[in-house]
This record gives sequence, C-alpha cells and structure tokens, in this order.
Amino acid sequence: MKLDQIDIKILYELQKNGRITNVELAELVNLSPSPCLMRVKKLQQEGYITGYSARINIAKLGQALTVFTEITLKNHRQSDFARFLAAIDKLDQVVECHLVSGGYDYLVKFVTSGIIEYQTLMERLIDLDIGIDKYFSFVVLKSPIVKPHMPLTSLFQPQG
Repeated sequence: MKLDQIDIKILYELQKNGRITNVELAELVNLSPSPCLMRVKKLQQEGYITGYSARINIAKLGQALTVFTEITLKNHRQSDFARFLAAIDKLDQVVECHLVSGGYDYLVKFVTSGIIEYQTLMERLIDLDIGIDKYFSFVVLKSPIVKPHMPLTSLFQPQG
C-alpha cells in the first residue's frame, strides 16, 4: 500500500484522538465520510494502525515513580540480548525498552509505585543472572513536555 498525504493526515489525527468520529476525521482531512472510513479500514488492514488505547493520568491513581535506566550487558552475543529481553519483557513495570548506540546497550523506562519497588526489581534482575553488567538510574522529577503523538506529517512524505 502506498501512502499519500491524506493517509498521513488520517494517521496523524487518529494518533492524537483515537476516539474521533469518522465524520470529524473526514472533515479534518478534507474527505467525505465514506472514503475516509474506507481509508481508515485499509490502514488498519495493512498494519499501519495497530490498535487504540486510552491515556491514563497515573498521578490521579496515586504515587508513581518513573525511572530511565541505562543498562550495559556483560556480553554481546545474540543469545545474551535475547535472554535479557525475554526477562524484562515479562515485567509490567517496563513500559519502554530501546537498544541504543553509545556507552550502554539499553535505555529502559520503568514506572513503579516508588523507589523501593524499583530497587527490588533491579535486584531481582541482577539475581536472575540475565547478563547485566552495570546499570545507571535516572529518576524523573518532572515531565514538563510529553507528547503522545509522533510528528508524522514532517517525518513522512507520500510514497510513490
């Protein structure tokens, strides 16, 4: 499927508001409702839209701690990466994990109920012997800018 500028606009608007009605979406992307709905269904079928979810204000639920952790593995064989990923993928508190270039291997974002839960998780990961050599923790004090959408219109030009 080749994407055009209208497809990109549809994706951009849906990522900002997944509950938008088809009529509202069609208006924003300058289509009539029927062709707009057909495009959305096609984008879903082709895997460009993988799901819809609600953004939760965790501060309303109680205390939460966000920690970014730089993790370096002892060895760098494919099996070492796979073993590490299999273990942390099982942790609900891991909300993001990125393999990065530079001075460490992974940047992992944890969200826990507090510093004690975070430290307990890290101690358990070390005890599991999944190849962690060292880690550095960065506790988030405040998140003044968090955008729930990607800048699709500036990242992607129409294909074809």
